[in-house]
Amino acid sequence: MSEFILEMRNITKTFPGVKALDNVSFRVRRGEIHALVGENGAGKSTLMRVLSGVYPYGTYDGQIFFEGRECRFHDISESERVGLVIIHQELALIPFLSIAENLFLGNERAKNGIIHWNEAIAQAKELLNRVGLHESPQTLIADIGVGKQQLVEIAKALAKKVKLLILDEPTASLNETDSDKLLSLLLQLKEHGISSILISHKLNEVSRVADSITILRDGTTIETIDCRKEVVDEDRIIRGMVGRDLTHRFPPRHAKIGEVIFEVRDWNVYHPLHADRKVSDNISFYVRRGEVVGLSGLMGAGRTELAMSIFGHSYGVRISGKVFRHGKEVDVSTIEKAIQNGIAYVTEDRKAYGLILIKSVKDNITLTNLSSVSHRGVLNEPREIRAVMEYRERLNIKCSSILQETVNLSGGNQQKVVLSKWLFANPEILILDEPTRGIDVGAKYEIYSLINQLAEQGKAIVLISSELPEILGMCDRIYIMREGKLIGEMPSSEASQEAIMKCIMTQ
Repeated sequence: MSEFILEMRNITKTFPGVKALDNVSFRVRRGEIHALVGENGAGKSTLMRVLSGVYPYGTYDGQIFFEGRECRFHDISESERVGLVIIHQELALIPFLSIAENLFLGNERAKNGIIHWNEAIAQAKELLNRVGLHESPQTLIADIGVGKQQLVEIAKALAKKVKLLILDEPTASLNETDSDKLLSLLLQLKEHGISSILISHKLNEVSRVADSITILRDGTTIETIDCRKEVVDEDRIIRGMVGRDLTHRFPPRHAKIGEVIFEVRDWNVYHPLHADRKVSDNISFYVRRGEVVGLSGLMGAGRTELAMSIFGHSYGVRISGKVFRHGKEVDVSTIEKAIQNGIAYVTEDRKAYGLILIKSVKDNITLTNLSSVSHRGVLNEPREIRAVMEYRERLNIKCSSILQETVNLSGGNQQKVVLSKWLFANPEILILDEPTRGIDVGAKYEIYSLINQLAEQGKAIVLISSELPEILGMCDRIYIMREGKLIGEMPSSEASQEAIMKCIMTQ
């Protein structure tokens, strides 16, 4: 029996105008956790889609061997039948079905077309115990958090008798505690002989659990590192990913902080479905010209809800409080009025709220400010193209053309399109909600540099992030939230991970 459960040989995949994979070879040993890393657009997700049958046999060149046999998957159901299961970054769960219903969807415990619910519930309990999730199988997916939903996805894979589990950015939306639970579960599955492929941009997590690391860059294999035979540091991985050394994770800040230009006073917001639940509780804060202010807190602290409610009341009900720009109260009761008053909000969920995925890069970028590229309601296409080309170059958006559909861009380039869209609106106040979630270190550095440039231009920036190193590396001043309340404020000179966590846990 071969020591490798999977071998992919000389895989080449081409899209119109782009060679996404160029002669890539990739092997996974039995019972190992194999990390696959690379910049956005390096080809990681494309390679896994070829493997799982999302891109069927005949649409790529090369060979796939699973457990020593050549496989020619024509769809994802064929790959699942041999024990190969992929969990995408956007979870494939149905919110208003129960955990048990989701676990066996398409794999029902039925005979003669009749579902045996007692058997399904009993098996669901066993699967949930295996992944350490102590929820009733009848609980709706909508009623559990993202971390628990990830565990449901893994339990669903176990129900399909998984032999090789592929996880695409599984901890991108998780807090530190849930991330630790998930990584510990992968180590437990390894002890039971289940192999895993882990795609992640969090290099500390990769270093912690991976037995082997394969680095892709520009659709080619750079190297595979055996972590059991040599010590691997993050700098080596980054060098392989981006083709150069990153001497600093965060670009140097040259803050020129001026007067207060944005202020929120006594802000209260109630949950849209639970009328008695306050999600923002009497919050007041301010941002000065040229300042990057961090909004830190654990998942569920209410940071996104606060940001969305300020941006045109796009979240919550019974909203009260005042917003000031340059000392003058402004109306932000609709998104249009918020934009008119110089406020932009870059959402944490770029695919659901930030982009129209079936539209082109061009159409997405100019969407917030069509009046600047039109005359009397008629679009001036040459002017629009010039503007979009400028942003494509300025933010280094990698696309085959500005007419390419945004859905076909990598996550990091999609994020750059979202940023371009709001920069094109020429805001004075930018609220950036998890702007680097799910993107690689190289793209992160580019976005950090852009944030610094905007601050130097005199913009006021609110940065929401779950990554404390990002908050500490980028911000001039930090507010700390817990359970819908602001519980602390500190300048960056006094801030540390320990100080922030102490504030969160002891207030």
